[in-house]
Amino acid sequence: MHCKSFKFRFGILLVILSGITPLIFIDLLFFNLLNRLIMLKNYFKIAGRNIVKNKVYSFINIGGLAVGMTVAMLIGLWAYDEVTFNKSHQNYESIAQVRRYFTDPNTHETNGVDNMHYPMYTILKSDYRQYFKHVVMAWWLGDYSLSTSQKKITRQGEFMDGEGLEMLSLKMLKGSYTSLNELHSIVLSKSTAAAIFGNDDPINKTLKIDNRIDVVVTGVYEDIAKNSRYGEVQFFSPWNLWVASNDWIKQNENNWGNSSFPIFVQLKPHVSMAVANSAIKDFFYKSVPKEVAAGMIKYKAQAFLYPMKDWHLYSESKNGLPAGGRITFVWLFGIVGIFVLLLACINFMNLSTARSEKRAKEVGIRKAIGSFTGQLIYQFLSESFLVVFLAFILSFLLISLTIPWFNELADKNISIPFSNPFFWIFNIAFVTFTALLAGIYPAFYLSSFQPVKVLKGAIRFGRLAAIPRKVLVVVQFTVSVILIIGTIVVYKQIMFAQNRPIGYDKAGLMTVPKNDPNYEGKLDVLRRELLNTGILEGMELSSGPIPQISSISSDFDWTGKQ
Repeated sequence: MHCKSFKFRFGILLVILSGITPLIFIDLLFFNLLNRLIMLKNYFKIAGRNIVKNKVYSFINIGGLAVGMTVAMLIGLWAYDEVTFNKSHQNYESIAQVRRYFTDPNTHETNGVDNMHYPMYTILKSDYRQYFKHVVMAWWLGDYSLSTSQKKITRQGEFMDGEGLEMLSLKMLKGSYTSLNELHSIVLSKSTAAAIFGNDDPINKTLKIDNRIDVVVTGVYEDIAKNSRYGEVQFFSPWNLWVASNDWIKQNENNWGNSSFPIFVQLKPHVSMAVANSAIKDFFYKSVPKEVAAGMIKYKAQAFLYPMKDWHLYSESKNGLPAGGRITFVWLFGIVGIFVLLLACINFMNLSTARSEKRAKEVGIRKAIGSFTGQLIYQFLSESFLVVFLAFILSFLLISLTIPWFNELADKNISIPFSNPFFWIFNIAFVTFTALLAGIYPAFYLSSFQPVKVLKGAIRFGRLAAIPRKVLVVVQFTVSVILIIGTIVVYKQIMFAQNRPIGYDKAGLMTVPKNDPNYEGKLDVLRRELLNTGILEGMELSSGPIPQISSISSDFDWTGKQ
C-alpha cells in the first residue's frame, strides 16, 4: 500500500513538473534575452557618452568613415547600374543581335561586324524558326523630328518589326504588342506623348516623322529605364514603313552585296544560346546562293549571336568576338571602392588604438569588478557599430547632396533605390561588415589589457605592441600613394585621348542631320547663303558623321578592276 501511494505521489509530481518545466524554460529564455538587451542598451549608452565626451576624436572618426563609405556606396551604385544594364527587359537573357566575323586572307586579321544583309533576315524567319521566337529587323537608333500642326520636337526613335515590342517586353500603358501591325503607326513613350499632346489622349492622333512620313499614334509605353540600350528611344515605328519610305532599302531586299541592317532575335523557350549559335554558325555556307558562299568561304565568315546581357559590359572585341569592355571598369572601380573603405577603416583602427592609454584604466577597472573579456569585446564592438551607423547616416546625406554632380560626371541617371528591399538588406550587411572590419582589432586589442598591471600603472606599450599599428599606417599610406598615382595616370591618359592626333582638324566642325524633306533640292542654296555669311569655310554632304561608318557595301565593279 505504501509503495502504491509513493508511486502515485511521484506520478503526480512528474505531471506537475512536466507542466512547469516548459514554462521555466521559456521564462529563462525570456530573462536571458531581456538581460542581453539591457546589457546592449548599456553598451550603446556608454558608447554614446564616449562619443559626446570626445567631440574632436568623434568628429574625425565619424567624418573619415562617412567620406569613405560615401565613396564606396557611390561606386557601388554605379557598379550596380552597370551590371544591371538591359535587365529591365524581362527577356534579356534570351535576346541577341546577329553578328558575323571574318578573316582577311591577305592580312589574316579577324574582324567582326554587326550590320547584316537584308536577305539574311528573310531566311532566318523562314528556315530557322525552330530556334527563334522572334526575328526582328530594325534600323539604327537616330534623331527624328515629330511634328503636329502646332508643335515640333526632336526625339530619338527606332524603326523596328512589330514583334520587337514583345521581344523588349515594353510596359504598354495604351495599346498592345500588336500596336505596330498597321503600316502607318507609331508608339510613343509616356514622356514624349506628354511633350507633344499634353494631357490629351494621344491614341489615334496623327504625327509626321521628319516632316515626310505620316503616322497615327496606336500605343503609349512606360519610359524605358535609362540603363538600357533602348533607354534613349522615345518612339518605335514599323520597319516596313521605313522600307516603304526609302527606295534604296527596297532595292537591297535580295542584295547580298550590301550589309547595313541590324537583326535581333529572341530564342524560343528551352533553346540555349549555344544551340542557336551552333545552328547559324555555317549560315553563310549553307543558306546563301553559291556565288555568295564562295566569297564567304574565302573570308572564313561565320555568323554568331551576341547576347543582350553582353552588349554593354563586353562591348569590345578581339578576333571578331566580344572580349571585354566596361566590365574592366566595373572591376577596377570596385577595387578602388574597397580600398577607399579599407583606408577609412584603418583610420578608425589607428585612432582607436592610439587612445589605448586613456581606455586602459577603464578596461582595468571593469575587469577588476568582474567584467569578462568577452563583455568588453562586445562593448567596444557596440561602440564601433554606433560610430559606423552614425557615419552611415552622414554618408547618406552626403550621397543625396553629391549624386546630381556624380550623375553629370558619370553620365548616369542613378538614384537611391529606397523602395528596393535588397538595397536595405545590402546596407545592413554593409554596415555590419564595416563595423566589424573597423572595430574588431581595437576591440580585441583594448580588451586584452591585464587589470593588475593597468591599475598599478605598470603597463607599458613597447615596440611589439606598436607593430600592428605601424603595419596599418604603412598599408594606409601605401594604398593612398597607389590611388594618387593611379589618379594621375588616368588623368594623363584622358588628356592624351582628348588631344591626340586623329587625322583631321575637328575644331569648328559641326554635323547637322538632314532629316527633313524641305532640304531636298535646296542644299546648294543653303550652302551659298551660309558661305555668304562669312561664318562657314565650307559645307559638304556625307552619309554619316566623320568618325562613324554606318554601312558597308561590296561587290563593286569597274572597268580594269583586278
